[in-house]
Amino acid sequence: MLDKLPPEAKTWAEKLHWKERRYLLSICHLLCAAAPETQAQFLDQYTADGLIGKIIQDYETQTKIKNHFKSFHIDTELNPQVLRKNIKQFYIHSAQDVRREPAKYLESALRLVTSPEEKNYVLNYILGFELIKLIFKMSWLQQERFYSLQHNQEEFFNAYIKPIQYTHRLNGIVNPKDSNLFFAQRSYFVQKPNLSDRKTTELVMVTFTTDTVSNLGFSIVRNIRPVPFDYDYIYQPEEERIFC
Repeated sequence: MLDKLPPEAKTWAEKLHWKERRYLLSICHLLCAAAPETQAQFLDQYTADGLIGKIIQDYETQTKIKNHFKSFHIDTELNPQVLRKNIKQFYIHSAQDVRREPAKYLESALRLVTSPEEKNYVLNYILGFELIKLIFKMSWLQQERFYSLQHNQEEFFNAYIKPIQYTHRLNGIVNPKDSNLFFAQRSYFVQKPNLSDRKTTELVMVTFTTDTVSNLGFSIVRNIRPVPFDYDYIYQPEEERIFC
């Protein structure tokens, strides 16, 4: 098991005296026995300051994220307060993922502090999360315009739009009643969801896993899967298109 640790951690663990090893084992036992939400709270309190310090030093990646925020018209600022909030949110989100992928929680959470490169995971997570929040607050017509701009429309729709619309339906945010009737369709299709920022955050966390969110941000930052965005086209008044 120790062989799976980073070399520095393995050396440190092997040099501990028996009394110190008991303390380490006690912490491991308490952490593993705790509920996921308690684990999330502990990890946030124990690691947030160090992670924030590493992220602040990574000016290049920060700049990329900020530029993408600007291109998507996202107003979020990457200051220490926002970073701390998102690190805590990441741990809570990971804890919720336990219900879907139990073995992934500690793996995804602890890798943030065992590898210097994983600080980018948080920044990618923040970018992906903010973009998904943006889509959650769009009307279905605006979502249609957005995914129509993508290079692989079907993949983008199935990965992001379809789960969001399912959550809209499930939570009664958008009710496509009598959707085959034109005027009924227009009523729900152009209806912009009335969602607070807190509610949107909760819905994103129950709809998508942390890996899905972070992978979206990673693909954008690394230009693996560009996400074209035309603000004027997406947010043009509905009447200009719906009656064309």
